[in-house]
Amino acid sequence: MATVNEIGSFTYLGLIKRAYFPKRRRFIAPLSWLKLPSIQLRIQNPQRRNGYRLNSSVELDSFVTSDNDEEKGDEMSECFFEAIEELESMRREPSDVLGEMNERLSDREMQLVLVYFAQEGRDSWCALEVFEWLRKENRVDKETMELMVSIMCGWVEKLIGGKSDVGDVVDLLVDMDCVGLNPGFSMVEKVVSLYWDAGERDGAVAFVKEVLRRQIGGYSDANVDGHKPGPAGYLAWKMMEEGNYKDAVKLVIDIRDSGLKPELYSYLIAMTAVVKELNEFGKALRKLKGFARTGLVGELDLENLRLVEEYQADLLAEGVQLSNYLIREGGPSLFGVVHERLLAMYVCAGRGIEAERHLWQMKLAGKEVSGDLHDIVLAICASQNELGPISRLLTGMESSSSLQKKKTLSWLLRGYIKGGHLENAAETVIKMLDLGLYPDFLDRAALLQRLRRRIQQPGSLEAYLNLCKHLSDASLIGPCLVYLYIKKYRLWIIRTL
Repeated sequence: MATVNEIGSFTYLGLIKRAYFPKRRRFIAPLSWLKLPSIQLRIQNPQRRNGYRLNSSVELDSFVTSDNDEEKGDEMSECFFEAIEELESMRREPSDVLGEMNERLSDREMQLVLVYFAQEGRDSWCALEVFEWLRKENRVDKETMELMVSIMCGWVEKLIGGKSDVGDVVDLLVDMDCVGLNPGFSMVEKVVSLYWDAGERDGAVAFVKEVLRRQIGGYSDANVDGHKPGPAGYLAWKMMEEGNYKDAVKLVIDIRDSGLKPELYSYLIAMTAVVKELNEFGKALRKLKGFARTGLVGELDLENLRLVEEYQADLLAEGVQLSNYLIREGGPSLFGVVHERLLAMYVCAGRGIEAERHLWQMKLAGKEVSGDLHDIVLAICASQNELGPISRLLTGMESSSSLQKKKTLSWLLRGYIKGGHLENAAETVIKMLDLGLYPDFLDRAALLQRLRRRIQQPGSLEAYLNLCKHLSDASLIGPCLVYLYIKKYRLWIIRTL
């Protein structure tokens, strides 16, 4: 039997049924949310039933229907009404009353006892005590468990809807645990969802902090890479679902900075939110630059460029801060997944040197790095013309297949073109042709077009002519005329390839 010290969730109601019996309290809860799989209850308010005189608070319907055809229309036994009256009178402990009637009360009648005391104005703690007794007597089947979970969720919904303090909701979960109500899902996460669905965002945050403060739930961090969630991580994930990536990051960092200890999984969720925010921010920035090129908006001035850099740097700093928490509290087993998130962050931010460093850190930690990710990092480094990282990333290419070589060199070529390093891009095309690899048409066309635009700049003409010659030798372009007009001398220079 749960003790008085274990019972805290009903003190806030202020509706004590007996002043001399502080253990039993009323909880005002509606019946409309109760949905039983196979039981329906109707009230006809009889004053007398099978010889038992019921007081005004014991008014129960005489008809209970079931999915079982043989039970349809069966009336409740006299023992059922006797149990209701005994429990309602509170003269004895519920365990004593039910123990005497154990053999005479059916499972369906036991479920209806729970339903009765879950009604508005009834003694709700009695429902918990009845469930606790059923559990100890091994009479809690799947249907009874679903019923009790439905009752508990209804109580929580009423507390949330009534703007009750989050401490009261947490107290109710403690009571649930005291009586052994253990559904096949996390009730903490269920409550977070109820807050979220009710539009109580601040309430959800306050609830999560209270759960962490009391260390309720017993969340294990042993399986963090297998995505075992907890209250902070689950709420951060709910925020991410709605695209509030920045809020998810802020939530986890604020919880940690307030002296609480969120589960390790929440750090991973927050780092993923940083990646998504950087990705969305990059998309928006590229779209804005596109509008600027077409003249729809003006070019970004120095102040706006500074704000863009500052916002991106702040996001990266928060991601690094989260990774430090995770490495400190999680240990070496999480190094691989941490560097994977950091790599994704720097890729989205277009930071080639940092991305390359975490790529090697991932490999050192035993985390598999996909070939696509390797090539993307190579392209970012090529766009910034980082010779050292490019050389290191190309080290293993010689031993790869022809298909993989072409793929890797194509990414290198695109990186050079994007960064405006056209001479390096031309050399990459020539290297591919020497290896018997043909660049894709769009890549060749983009490079030739960019070189033509810069043909009058020093060195560009030679690079353009050399590239055209190699492409012509490989039958990738036909013979063409290359000409240059010198206005000062009114001179046309024509060369045939």
